[in-house]
Amino acid sequence: MTTRRPCPPAPGPLEAYATQFDPLLASVAQRRGFRDYVQGLLLPRDRNKTLTGLADAEPITGAQHREVQRLQWFLSESAWDHEVVNNRRVQLLCEDPATAPHEAGVLVIDDTGDRKDGTATAHVARQYLGSVGKIDNGIVAVTSLWADERVYWPVHAVPYTPASRLPGGDRDPGFKTKPQLAVELVQAAREAGIEFQAVVADCFYGDNPGFTDALVAAGVPFVLALKPRKGTWAPADAAHTPTEAAAELGWRGPSRPGQWRRIQRRFRNGHSETWWAADAQLGGWGPERRLRLVVATTDPARLPGHSSWYLLTNLPRPASRRAQQANLAEVVRLYGLRNWVEQGYKQVKGELGWADFQVRSDRAIRRHWTLVCCAFSFCWQTFLAHHPAQPEPLDPQAASTATQGAQPTGHRRGTGRAPVVAAGPTSGAGLADPMDRATALLAVVVASAPTAAAPSAA
Repeated sequence: MTTRRPCPPAPGPLEAYATQFDPLLASVAQRRGFRDYVQGLLLPRDRNKTLTGLADAEPITGAQHREVQRLQWFLSESAWDHEVVNNRRVQLLCEDPATAPHEAGVLVIDDTGDRKDGTATAHVARQYLGSVGKIDNGIVAVTSLWADERVYWPVHAVPYTPASRLPGGDRDPGFKTKPQLAVELVQAAREAGIEFQAVVADCFYGDNPGFTDALVAAGVPFVLALKPRKGTWAPADAAHTPTEAAAELGWRGPSRPGQWRRIQRRFRNGHSETWWAADAQLGGWGPERRLRLVVATTDPARLPGHSSWYLLTNLPRPASRRAQQANLAEVVRLYGLRNWVEQGYKQVKGELGWADFQVRSDRAIRRHWTLVCCAFSFCWQTFLAHHPAQPEPLDPQAASTATQGAQPTGHRRGTGRAPVVAAGPTSGAGLADPMDRATALLAVVVASAPTAAAPSAA
């Protein structure tokens, strides 16, 4: 058997990370392409992370430069499997004690959209885009992310193909709704051996009966948001929406809370808030039913939209009164972890070029997203390797009083959210911020780059 040709090494700690993917890349060109692409994604964001940007070539005239064409071939034509590479990335995260998933974490399901012009690019059509908060021309990805109070990382991402792109429309055999794709992502995470206490998602998925029924049938625990005014069948004199159900919980003030129970939420920046939570009865949902409606808020009297959650869960309600209060706090903690997905989007889009691709094929788009996830995971693992004195993950009982993130406003997407807590503290505050670490790492990358920039570099 012949010895593999050596590949020019990546600068700094990136080489050790890239080496772990070498067995999946058959040729030296593929191994070099992987290193150069991820290195380009990690560079400071002075311009968009297009192929010319990754190769440091002129935006238009440099498109034909050999370095740009080499990356273009690697992304679009070269014979490597992005699913195998992603599986390897997830495996590395699972094997690293600093990032390994555990049963106190959550699997966050969400989708994100970005503007794209025309219709020649796969999956692009007029559809709702969460990044702009309206219907526009663009592409949408359904994603899964693992998170606890300490670390968060993407698991899988798949593009959503609107019915308008398929010959048979929404009756086409290949058409899948976002909730159907989300169910497949949950199953893929379970097959990958990723532990989590519950699947969490916003009201787009919580309001979808097909999604909840599929999770119930698969025996997957979940905590899903509901729209405050989601209607359901009930007798005329009973509550018909979550807000009406919350109004029947007997609040008379902190000294006479009725069915409400006081819980304490502690955030990673040291901030602490008093919340109130209770099991409500609505239609077929109730404390003793298979599905429970948990209401959590900072003010049971007014139920402010920016700090009130209506959560559907299949986590069982314990028998004792004290355990019920702890259980309510745990449900709130789990849903609070959902906000890490918003932070993750800000980082992969703001720094790593998630939406900057200028390729058109489905395979090339998926490959680009996979490589962005590799860059994101590299930042986490390198940061934690340089900061080993991190707090241990909270156990499920202790974690019930500690959460992080911002409170959603009740809108479908993040256009009205308060700032994510994780983004507030400055460097050195002990938070694992992949992008701060990436900036520091890229000082090493630029200083120790093994080759000179392309002659047509900007």
